[in-house]
Amino acid sequence: MFTDSHCHLNFPELKSELPGIRQAMEKAQVTRALCICTTLEEFAEVHGLALAHGNFWATAGVHPDNEGVAEPSITDLLERGALPRVVAIGETGLDYYRLNGRTIADMEWQRARFRTHIRAARTLKKPLVIHTRSASQDTLAILREEGEDGRETAAGGVFHCFTESAAVAEAALELGFYISFSGILTFKSAQDLRDVASWVPMDRMLIETDSPYLAPMPHRGKTNNPSFVPLVAQQIASLRGCSVEDIAAATSANFTRLFSGVA
Repeated sequence: MFTDSHCHLNFPELKSELPGIRQAMEKAQVTRALCICTTLEEFAEVHGLALAHGNFWATAGVHPDNEGVAEPSITDLLERGALPRVVAIGETGLDYYRLNGRTIADMEWQRARFRTHIRAARTLKKPLVIHTRSASQDTLAILREEGEDGRETAAGGVFHCFTESAAVAEAALELGFYISFSGILTFKSAQDLRDVASWVPMDRMLIETDSPYLAPMPHRGKTNNPSFVPLVAQQIASLRGCSVEDIAAATSANFTRLFSGVA
């Protein structure tokens, strides 16, 4: 019924709890999850989750905020992205939130890394999982420069854990991307985000947990896991005046359409 389009089940907070998490997912009718890779070093573990469980899939990529890790080449991403049950490249993108005394100009290494991911995704014809924080204009500009214009030759993908403005959502949709909403949607301070979720086309929307982070209300502050993703769907259903089953069906169908190879 429900699909968690973005989670980190290999992270320490969740790895040791996986049997219980899978039971909780079944009880909550969360039937599928996409396990997201954030470093080359962790890829084998993330991929192993997808190989071990028929309702998990994996991505290949290096998070824009990760420093002191192996820098991915296009070859690295092509090799991993072509493996069974790897359905996307990422998460990738730009994150200027913690510059730590640096300027945006100093973050060219992030922009170069992002371009590497885009080029690998286009070669593989697999979608991108985009992370953008305090960097939306550069994120959109690089996507455009790299040919991500919504045409058949583009990789496309999803802006995950969306927290940006309505204007950024419109621009992402125009480029052919999907928008994914997380538990942030349930936070009291997130009215602007709820406004965005109320109008994003139903056929371009995904839901996620980004677990172990960002647990939705009433679990805020606790360790998140995929069994909580129905709470995101419930919030969207309330905003749009439809049933939670409608949101589950639409977002799960969108997941299947975006990530070819999932069932």
